[in-house]
Amino acid sequence: MERNGSKLKEVWRQEKIPVVFRKGKGTPLLVKLPASPNNQYWLKDSRRNLPEWSKQYHCWSAPKAWFEDTVKRTLDRWGKVYVIQPYRTQQKCAPACWNALGVICECSCMGENHGSGDPSGKWHIVSDAFAVQWGEMSYACRLIVPNDTQP
Repeated sequence: MERNGSKLKEVWRQEKIPVVFRKGKGTPLLVKLPASPNNQYWLKDSRRNLPEWSKQYHCWSAPKAWFEDTVKRTLDRWGKVYVIQPYRTQQKCAPACWNALGVICECSCMGENHGSGDPSGKWHIVSDAFAVQWGEMSYACRLIVPNDTQP
């Protein structure tokens, strides 16, 4: 999965492989397809509404509810698709680490929270040995090919 902003721009600007961009809450899908005169109707499929052309992004704008079906149909037609979507990193630590007296730390904080008593942040304590905190949202991209979608 790619998290580099310049790589995301490169993926978005290329024109050979379709791109489905799921931005997040309250925003439509952005769908870039290789040039074809029937793309609007292909994307609509059997749905009631037509997707709209976004002059700003040079792509189709469609309801977010179309995401799953659009990715699957795009794979069927073009054989691969880039998906760009939001993600948040997850930090794992634990009260056992925060309350530790020694210097040995084996959790993912790599000692940053070790012995701190109660680190700042919005930690969700699951047990004395496990707590999680979500980082800031950013975007990630991956190229999906048919083998990725099979169980």
